[in-house]
Amino acid sequence: MMEKPVTSGLVAIVGPPNAGKSTLLNYLLGQKISIVTPKPQTTRNRIVGIVNDDNYQIVFLDTPGLHKSREPLNVEMVKIAMDSLSDVDLVLFLVDVSLPLPQKIQDKRDEEISGYLQQLKSPAIMVLNKIDLIDKKKVLPLIAAYTKLFPFKAVIPASALDGDGVDLLLKEILALLPEGPRYFPEDIPTDASERFLCGEIIREKVFLLTGQEIPYSTAVQVESFKEDEQKKMVTIHAAIVLEKQSQKGIVIGKGGKKLKSIGIAARKDIETLIGEKVLLKLWVKVKKNWSQDERFLKELGM
Repeated sequence: MMEKPVTSGLVAIVGPPNAGKSTLLNYLLGQKISIVTPKPQTTRNRIVGIVNDDNYQIVFLDTPGLHKSREPLNVEMVKIAMDSLSDVDLVLFLVDVSLPLPQKIQDKRDEEISGYLQQLKSPAIMVLNKIDLIDKKKVLPLIAAYTKLFPFKAVIPASALDGDGVDLLLKEILALLPEGPRYFPEDIPTDASERFLCGEIIREKVFLLTGQEIPYSTAVQVESFKEDEQKKMVTIHAAIVLEKQSQKGIVIGKGGKKLKSIGIAARKDIETLIGEKVLLKLWVKVKKNWSQDERFLKELGM
C-alpha cells in the first residue's frame, strides 16, 4: 500500500552569524540538535532537523552564518551555507533585529544581505528574529525596510528563544511547500550520526566554559565511540584540538579542573541525547593553524 502524500519539503535556514538559526531549529524540533553559544560562527556544518506531523514532514537545514572572510575555515563554512540553497523548496533568511547598528553599518549589512538574496533560486521568507529584545513600535518600520530588499513571500517577526511568532512562521512555511513523500522515517529528528552530535556537544561546552579566552577555532575529533550493550554504556574518546600551545593550559585549567568541568557538562547532554550511560574521556592536543589546513578541514567533514 502506497503511503499517502503529505506536505513535505526542504527548508534552508540561512543568515548572518548569531542570528539565531540554531535556536530556531531546536525550537521547531522541540529538542536540542544544533549547538548554541553566544559566539559567532558556532555552526560549522549543515545540520539536518526533521519536523514530523501526521500531515507534513519538513526537513530543515541549519547552516553556518553568512559572512565575508578570506580564512579557509570561514570560506568553507560560507560555501556550505550557500551550497545548501541549491536544492531546497524554501529559504528562511534570519536576521537579528536587536542589534543597534549605526546607519552606515546597517546600510553595508543590508547591501551584503541583498548580495546573498540575489543568489536565491527558491522562494524565501524573511524572519526578523529576537523581537523580544526590541521596542514593539520598531517592528512595523523594520518589516517595511526588509520588504524593500527582496520579494519575500512573507516577513515574519519572531523570537526563536521563546517561540513568539513561530506558529505563524510554520503556517507560512506549510503554505509554500509542495505535496510529496516523506524523505525520512517519522521517528528520527536528524540524519546526523550520534558520533557527530557528541563531538558538537563537547565543542559547545568548550565554547561556553572557556568564555572569551579561547577563540572559536577549536575542533573536536571523536576518536572512538563504543557501545557496550551488556552494561548499557557508551565509551567515548575525544580530542579537543587547539591551534596554539598557549591555549592548552586554559582548556585544561589548574589541576585539570576546566577540562573536568567540560567533560561533566558534555557527558550530561550526551546521556540525554543517546539515552544511555556515558563514559567520556577527553584530552587536549595542539594542531598548529588547523583552521588553515584544508586537509584537516576535510577530516572534520567540511
